[in-house]
Amino acid sequence: MKREYMIRAINEDPDKIWDLVIIGGGATGLGAAVDATTRGYSTLLLEQADFAKGTSSRSTKLVHGGVRYLAQGDVSLVLEALHERGLLRQNAPHLVKNLAFVIPNYEWWRGPFYAVGMKVYDMMAGKLGLGPSEMISKEETVEAIPNIKTEGLRGGVIYYDGQFDDSRLAINLAQTFSKNNGILSNYFKVTGLIKKDSLIHGVEAVDLESGVAYSIKARAVVNATGVFADKIRGMDDPEHARTIRPSQGVHLVLPAEFLKGDSAIMIPKTDDDRVLFAVPWHQRVIVGTTDTPKDKPELEPRALDSEIEFILNTAGRYLTRAPKRSDVLSVFAGLRPLAYDGNDQESTKEVSRNHQITVSLSGLITVSGGKWTTYRKMGEDTVDKAILVGGFDERPCITKNMPIHGYAHNMRSDDHLQIYGSDRVAILQLIEENSILNKTLHPNLEYTTAEVVWAVKEEMARTVEDVLARRTRALFLDARASLEMAPDVAKIMAGELDKSEEWIKDQLEQYKAVAENYVLE
Repeated sequence: MKREYMIRAINEDPDKIWDLVIIGGGATGLGAAVDATTRGYSTLLLEQADFAKGTSSRSTKLVHGGVRYLAQGDVSLVLEALHERGLLRQNAPHLVKNLAFVIPNYEWWRGPFYAVGMKVYDMMAGKLGLGPSEMISKEETVEAIPNIKTEGLRGGVIYYDGQFDDSRLAINLAQTFSKNNGILSNYFKVTGLIKKDSLIHGVEAVDLESGVAYSIKARAVVNATGVFADKIRGMDDPEHARTIRPSQGVHLVLPAEFLKGDSAIMIPKTDDDRVLFAVPWHQRVIVGTTDTPKDKPELEPRALDSEIEFILNTAGRYLTRAPKRSDVLSVFAGLRPLAYDGNDQESTKEVSRNHQITVSLSGLITVSGGKWTTYRKMGEDTVDKAILVGGFDERPCITKNMPIHGYAHNMRSDDHLQIYGSDRVAILQLIEENSILNKTLHPNLEYTTAEVVWAVKEEMARTVEDVLARRTRALFLDARASLEMAPDVAKIMAGELDKSEEWIKDQLEQYKAVAENYVLE
């Protein structure tokens, strides 16, 4: 997957009419792109920044049905998500794994209550379930979570859900799209919509690297820009009603010692009636999340002090060692693109996570809402709608049982290269050909020079941030360490991309400006 090839493909025929142009390279856009190209429709995807730059790299890293949605009575969403969870585990086994979750019980009546709820959860998953839930004793709860507070602990409930690496899945979907004759580019911004007789016939866009402007024709255009969807809708109709209400979710990353054992903790009811998770991930612990309404979308949202304190205080009630600000390795915030219902309520935790697909009078297809777990179904539904709008020949969706790039079974859990799946062998070959590439970039993280080279050569990484935030997860796992790695990463990338010393300097300044938001002082 090389950007130079993609740009040449766009330039080859300036008058080409694409079946589908998709705006947005996050979970929604990539899911629709893979669905469209595998049905045989000519598809172009354009992303203004990097793939999964926004919300799609800032999740809780869970592939789940949504226990709290079941409690809210949103049965249809849970059914759909549990089904999709099973398909994703089936189609990307190198990235998705089973994870045991423990709900600690400190009140006598809560154990049976949660046990019944989780049995319903199991039943809804059917043959795609990941394991049966059950009530466990106090001793079994402590065995699963050795550093859980034991005072007043009566036992717990254990259930199973999925875990994944979000931005790595995004990159693998981009590669899947590319392998199936899809054309895509990051740092390619849509600046306007082309209309003829009041109907949309394409997009105006600019390659942010070269500055070259393009007029790209299409039979259908999909707006899959998440929290920025209203901006694209404004290009279509400046008077359009608001459709997106961003909701901020914040996560803290702690050292592994804060969650001894291999199980996660799920706290089903916190002070603000949200679910809180403490989840082991890449030899660290992710704790979150919050649900704070925001007025405007941002590419780099920042965690509020109140959100940080809420997570620290809540986690401290259940862990034998309460985490402090000084323990936090990284803090990251993401904005959920929730559907706006016209109500400026202070809380968004009750707003449905179902996705919605709307078509404007001009034919612009906009996707809003949804979550990573259901990305494939969102893509299928979007393309079904595009078939009607664009007047395409109807062709069936084939993504339900289609392996995603990197598909591989039996990956070793103690090998950090396992997230590359079948590409792991190619990375090891790079190292075998040049042993210098086996150099570890920081003592606190496992990433090597070879992974930087691979990200540039095969995964369309264009900036230091692309590598440290989304090709590797250094920024999310240890923000300070990632800042210390940045100079070496910039030099390696400059060699691969034939860039100057000035480029290195600019990249380091840009990365520092972003990464400082992840460091908790």
